[in-house]
Parts: sequence; C-alpha cells; structure tokens
Amino acid sequence: MSICNKKTLLCLAVSGSLFSVSYAANANDHHDHNHHDGEHHESEHRHHDAHVHGVVETNIAQDGDHLLFEITAPGADVVGFEHAPKDDAQKQVLANAVKTLNNPNLIFTLPENAKCTFEEAHVSHNLVNHNDHDDHEHDHDHDHDHDHDHHDGEHHKEHGKHGEFSAQYEYHCEAISNLDQIETQWFTHFPHTHKMTIQYLGDAGQKAASLTPKSSIITL
Repeated sequence: MSICNKKTLLCLAVSGSLFSVSYAANANDHHDHNHHDGEHHESEHRHHDAHVHGVVETNIAQDGDHLLFEITAPGADVVGFEHAPKDDAQKQVLANAVKTLNNPNLIFTLPENAKCTFEEAHVSHNLVNHNDHDDHEHDHDHDHDHDHDHHDGEHHKEHGKHGEFSAQYEYHCEAISNLDQIETQWFTHFPHTHKMTIQYLGDAGQKAASLTPKSSIITL
C-alpha cells in the first residue's frame, strides 16, 4: 500500500505546495536540459516535467514528528536503461536497484539527535514488459506493428511511458526540532545521476536546493 494512502496530509503537502515551489525554484536548472524539456512540458504533468536524464527530484515534507520523502528518478539514472530488462544481467541490475531503494538508510543520513526511525517504504517503477500487464492499448498496437513502430516516439510521449522509478519513505522523529540537515548517498549507489533537486516543506518553512556528488548535504 502506498504511503500516500495512509498519510494524506503529508502527501497533499508534497503534491501541492512543494511541487509548485519546485517548478519555480528550478526553472534555471531545467533550462540546461531544454532539448528534452520541450516535449515533457507539453504534457503539463509535473511528474514527467521532472524527467531529465541525470537529474533526480526529491521532495521532503515534515508534519509534526512525521517526515516523508518522495523521489522521482529516470530509469537511466538508477539502472542505466529505461526499458524492461532484456537479459538476465539487466534483470539483476534492476533487482539490486529495487533492493537498494527499499533501504532508505542507504540513501539518506539524518542527524542522530533527531531520533528518526524509519517506518515504511514504497518503491515502484515501470520498467516492465507490457505483456506482463492487462494493457489493451498495447495489445491493440501489437496487431498493427508497422503503425506502432512508426509512431513509437509519439506514443510514448502521449502516454508518458518514460522508464522511471518512484520511492516514498516515511520516518518518525522523536526530536524533529534537531533535524537541521539531511545528507544523501544517492550518488554513491546511482552514479549516473549528476544532480538531485531537493524541495523541503516543514515547520521551518520551504527550502530548495540542488545536490551533487561533491555537495550532498542540504542544511535546513
């Protein structure tokens, strides 16, 4: 079950205020990748606007003693490809990535004196074979392979089928007032990523930052 189904207030904060701040705060960041952004902005879906290779988007919402992380990452950043695994080697890479993402203590380090305890993780991705799903549209497309191949780019843009990972983490912090910084080890585990954009919303207000392999700590 998705954490968002259980923590409505936190998820509303993330999906509403944070994402609106994210777009404004990172306009210049996205400008660096305009060759891909043009297509994504046409859909006007935040989830796919953020899909820029080498850039991972992380939103953090704090409500009382609860802390919720939401990560959106292109498949290329996590496993090096954005399609269903084509061989056993890619299947193993995908399995390893999912295992890592399901352990947020490998991804983030929180101050010990904040006394934060990890409670729940929800990780998903769409790097799967369409045949594994009850997807009538794709069944129909297979009956018209020549049309499907010709319009493949348009089809994927229209339906937002970019290979992508999503991860949500929930923490309970007994001394949330001591949460003065967050460090990430994302770049160590997923070196294809060049930048992680962070949007934070909590009692102290809103904050935006861009982390890199050489600067991986956000001060709150």
